[in-house]
Amino acid sequence: MTVDATAIYRSNEILITGANGFVGKVTLGLLLERFSDFKRLHILMRAKRGYSPRERFERDVLTSPSLKPMVEKLDPAVIRDRVTMHTGDLAEPLCGFQPETIAELRGRVPLIINVAGLVEFTPPVDESFKSNVDGAENVIALAKALGAKLVHVSTCFVCGKSDGLVEEDEPIPGFYPNRKGPADDSFRARDEVAFMRARIAEVYEAAKAAAARGRDVNKETRQKLADLGVQRAAQWGWVNTYTYSKSIGEQLIAAEPDLDYTIVRPAIVEAALEFPFPGWVEGGRTAAPLIMMAMSGLRHWPLRADAPMEVVPVDQVATAILTAGALLLEGKAHSVYHLGTADRNPVPLGRIVDWMFDDYCKLKKRPRALMPGVRLLTPEKARRRGQKLLDRLHMAQSAAAGLRNFTQRTGLPGKAAFGRAASMLRMLGLQVTIREQALELYRPFIHDNRFIFESENIRQANALLRTEDRAKLPWTPEKIDWQRYWSENEVKGIQKWVEAETTKGWSFKI
Repeated sequence: MTVDATAIYRSNEILITGANGFVGKVTLGLLLERFSDFKRLHILMRAKRGYSPRERFERDVLTSPSLKPMVEKLDPAVIRDRVTMHTGDLAEPLCGFQPETIAELRGRVPLIINVAGLVEFTPPVDESFKSNVDGAENVIALAKALGAKLVHVSTCFVCGKSDGLVEEDEPIPGFYPNRKGPADDSFRARDEVAFMRARIAEVYEAAKAAAARGRDVNKETRQKLADLGVQRAAQWGWVNTYTYSKSIGEQLIAAEPDLDYTIVRPAIVEAALEFPFPGWVEGGRTAAPLIMMAMSGLRHWPLRADAPMEVVPVDQVATAILTAGALLLEGKAHSVYHLGTADRNPVPLGRIVDWMFDDYCKLKKRPRALMPGVRLLTPEKARRRGQKLLDRLHMAQSAAAGLRNFTQRTGLPGKAAFGRAASMLRMLGLQVTIREQALELYRPFIHDNRFIFESENIRQANALLRTEDRAKLPWTPEKIDWQRYWSENEVKGIQKWVEAETTKGWSFKI
């Protein structure tokens, strides 16, 4: 029996969290454009910088390049009369909903789509917990208070270390990447949360005591909390604090009695394939740093050439979220949906960096045949190479600064030139440091592991939709022409929508 997603969204009110994020905006856009007769949307958003949630929604979301053209075509009554804003925060009990609002919405909102979360690899662990663990606890409580089902967006990389196929049916409660088998019950999410909250409190107590003695400990405290998250994640086998905290959030959801849920796990979310337009991308936490380095001429890469890059276009993620939501409301959803591409249409990392070097040569209008080629290094060799380069730059900077001081003392010409040289060398050193840190941050995804995420459940879900709804919610990663996508969508999208908003002129070719 087919599932009529159009009728489902026409007859059910939906609550969305995280609508102001990259994935959230595209998911919202799909609903507005392809299910424009939706019954009602409830959007949870924080008040911020003197703006109400409605003002933030209109200013930051509806005017986004991903939504503005579509919103301008809509009847204003659609947004005015069928989109309700709610002030709140995932970090607050019941996500900030007041008792009277809960009473009003109970039984009216049968589905929550939780897209919110902190997508940062190694933040202070308390910040990661606030969004990804406390947030999961609070959205669970909200779903149960409303009598709603829950679509929770996580990440495929909760699997931790991997060297091959990651299956979708791995049990969620009690999982940790270093697990020694089904009988290993060493990891209990509730115990882990209690342990980490106690450790976080200890760090803050120590900081409070140091501050009372007159020390400025803000930076030191943040670093201690960041280190705590990294160390604890590594102890259990997760590659960073983000995946560790997202896995804990999943486990809390999966272990909750009488909660009807499905977990959607995207791989690395990248530029749009088609919707809202090819190449739309936002934010710098995807592969953007790697692409900006490549397009600045980086030739030496510490990666595994034959390992697939597990990426998925953002519009494929959004269609899968709405598909999972429709099936969940119909009682036909799987517990987990991986959203990967490598199980059907893998793209090797070595090929990607080669394509990007081609694009770099075209950008610089230099024949590829006359350029030195891409070289693959071990992480250790890459680290030594980077350190040698930093040492040379620091020596040259010291020499330039010394000559500047000498000319200043003696009155000889050249003070300004040596000063400019010292500043330029200092900037080059900073760029190399940023490059080395970025490559180390991405090392688990480009060298240490080989990820292939089984994505059969979403294919089955897509096949259950009516033909008309499959056209609205396509799942087609096997049809992606990766070379065209990478050059036309990903690289150009990053250059237009991310690089212009962050750092220009990175010189990583040295």
